[in-house]
Amino acid sequence: MRSGETNVIGLNEIDAGMADLVGGKAAGLAALIAAGERVPDGFCVTTAAHRAGTVPEDEIARAYERLGGGAVAVRSSATAEDLPDASFAGQQETVLGVTGIAELAGAVRKCWESLRAERADTYRAAHRIGDSEMAVVVQRMIDPVAAGVLFTADPITGRRTAMVVDAAPGLGSAVVDGSVVPDHYVLERDAPAGPAGGCLTPERLDDLRAAGRRLQALFGSPQDIEWAFDREGVLWLLQSRPITTLFPAPPDTGLPGPRVYLELGAQFQGVVRPLTPMGISAGKAMMAGLAGSFGGKGTGDEARDGDGDGAKDGDGGGLVEIGGRLFLDVTGTVRNEGAAKWLPKVVGADFGPRVRAVVEHVLEDPRFAPLPGTGGSGVPFRTMVRIVPRAVAGIGGALARPAAARARAFRAAREFERQAAAPAGLRTAVERLEFVRAAGAPAAGLDRMLWPLLAGIFAGAAPGALLKGIATEAEVSTVMGGMPHNVTVEMDLALWRLAEDARELREPLLTTPPDELAVMYRAGALRVAGLPEFLDRYGHRAAAEIDIGVPRWAEDPAPVFAAIANYLRVTDPEQAPDLRFARAAARAELTLDALVRRARRRRPVRGVLAGLLLRRARELGGLRELGKFVGLYALRERRRQLLLAGVELAGRGLLERADDIMFLDLDEAAGAAREGTDHRGTVAARKAFHERELRRTRVPIALLSDGTDVETLLAPGPAGEGALGGMPAAPGRATGPARVVLDPAGARVEPGEILVAPTTDPGWTPLFLTAAGLVTEIGAALAHGPTVAREYGIPAVICVRDATREIRTGQTITIDGAAGTVIIEG
Repeated sequence: MRSGETNVIGLNEIDAGMADLVGGKAAGLAALIAAGERVPDGFCVTTAAHRAGTVPEDEIARAYERLGGGAVAVRSSATAEDLPDASFAGQQETVLGVTGIAELAGAVRKCWESLRAERADTYRAAHRIGDSEMAVVVQRMIDPVAAGVLFTADPITGRRTAMVVDAAPGLGSAVVDGSVVPDHYVLERDAPAGPAGGCLTPERLDDLRAAGRRLQALFGSPQDIEWAFDREGVLWLLQSRPITTLFPAPPDTGLPGPRVYLELGAQFQGVVRPLTPMGISAGKAMMAGLAGSFGGKGTGDEARDGDGDGAKDGDGGGLVEIGGRLFLDVTGTVRNEGAAKWLPKVVGADFGPRVRAVVEHVLEDPRFAPLPGTGGSGVPFRTMVRIVPRAVAGIGGALARPAAARARAFRAAREFERQAAAPAGLRTAVERLEFVRAAGAPAAGLDRMLWPLLAGIFAGAAPGALLKGIATEAEVSTVMGGMPHNVTVEMDLALWRLAEDARELREPLLTTPPDELAVMYRAGALRVAGLPEFLDRYGHRAAAEIDIGVPRWAEDPAPVFAAIANYLRVTDPEQAPDLRFARAAARAELTLDALVRRARRRRPVRGVLAGLLLRRARELGGLRELGKFVGLYALRERRRQLLLAGVELAGRGLLERADDIMFLDLDEAAGAAREGTDHRGTVAARKAFHERELRRTRVPIALLSDGTDVETLLAPGPAGEGALGGMPAAPGRATGPARVVLDPAGARVEPGEILVAPTTDPGWTPLFLTAAGLVTEIGAALAHGPTVAREYGIPAVICVRDATREIRTGQTITIDGAAGTVIIEG
């Protein structure tokens, strides 16, 4: 036993610093007792006893006698239990109605054994939680007339303005283990409980609501509370722990509610993971500069009501950080008088049925009724005057002379790379941070790259309407396959060639973990022909690359080694990615010619126009990835300057490590540089939050200001047995074993497997080269992942709700990228 530790301790003797000794449940109960709440008396068999491996029966017997003997409840209290992000609810043992020393010692052993139960190990692995130790709580049993659970926020919808109670006569374990249909109550924030019925009276519901308010205030977050009323009507609290499934609530932005926020990272950029604080701060600065070049107001944070008439307040439109993700306040858009006519169609076409359903629900909510006088576009006239002529000239010119426009776009891209470099002479953290903040304005030459890119998107979208009734959506989508001039596709094919040239190193590359290979490479102990050149060209990329806080491949090439190993598993020459891409290009050209001939026979004018646009789409559509690729040059340089500033701040003792600067925002980092502010405590807290959010696999599409996840309010759509519905994203059918991947780092997809992921960004696309198909939970048809899938000629279905939970690795699935369906076959 370690010094100062004990095998048995009373619940009323536990203090806040003993969590490692008594576990999460006991620590929570002790906090309730210290706050004056009514908790059944009891004691804890600590982790010190568990480490010794022998049940301390004598000490337990003395503590049991002090309780007065009789029936007790024996419950696990592991050190990784009742955490802010992992409750372990039901994963470890509870034994009720235990009497006598022998039975009590056996119950303690049963709790100890449950630490290593398969279900607990699986839970730990799923939540990326390391090993833990087991303490055991022993409490006097309550003889309840009614018991159950109280959630101080709705655990399904996330709504913070209501509490939810499930109750049943007798023991609350029947509610917790699901063996009865409980009485269900919803307690609105300010409404009286009313006639309740069931096993609880209005007075008891009011008691529960009051307790819920006290405990939420005590612990600072919504709580999952187990409770019981005894035969005298006394309320006993048996447990209080955080509701671990809730997505963080939106902050108070000072604008009148209710508000509605649309998530941006996963929907638009294929990033589910949280951004670092610096990623959000620097990203906002760069977006403000970009918007400013078009006459906009940047992030929209400035939008407020200047004259008291409520018009600007209704608009909002700012970017809001929620749970480490960026959301856009779209309250003004949904309250526009004409929004119901056009908004669902626009978001449905671009972002799929899930986003459309969410928007339609919000538009039907009377709280978001249109505001009078909001029928305009919302774009200032001076901005329209500035943008429209540039757009018409730029897009028209690109469609008229695509080759010249494409050449100008790539020249502009090279200029962006040169202009992204920091000026010479930056020496101090203050100077480096000033450069990062001021570097939001875009470089000259933006128009030369932007308008050809948009021309390619327009040329690819318009033929669908022109060929309606003549060609299927799948045929038009096939024309977009094997698209040339796409920098992301070129990167993946360059990586394939790198793997082919490295086949003499096949054995060590396949058998050594990618992290170890990266260390060897950086130390000069591993040489891979062509890799330095690849990293020089593409080393500014990464998964979740929009976050400046994420290391680039040039810093950490482990993901590149994982991708090389993945390609080395391709043994069938016909499955070589370059051949698959070439076949997709050939199919595209043949399909294009066939469509044009068919259209000219039936609709001559439409046929000519559609053929022209489809050919322009193939000449310009590949530029779709160029804008982001070029923007990453600026991120790379700003990240480099931030890390150098971090080196100075760490040397001054203001940060533990240089890269801790990524857990500050620009203002905080500048304050540290100028004033010597010590941010180590702030960084530690934010890192802990970031780690918790990294474990979250589902991010809401839209949130209301009261925390409601809008999608949870929708009725599930119809689906056949074993079928999951989604949105068509790339045509074709594929059948094969599923490979569920939550993080591309170190992941592999065997040839012929179908990749199932929350969403994808360009950092995922090396996995596409061996995949037979793609399924994602969210995304847009024009987002990076589906675009690259089409160009590789693999079928893709996106917006499949809960795909990573409904589908298991190894299950045989069939996907239809034209119909948007996934069939789970076994």
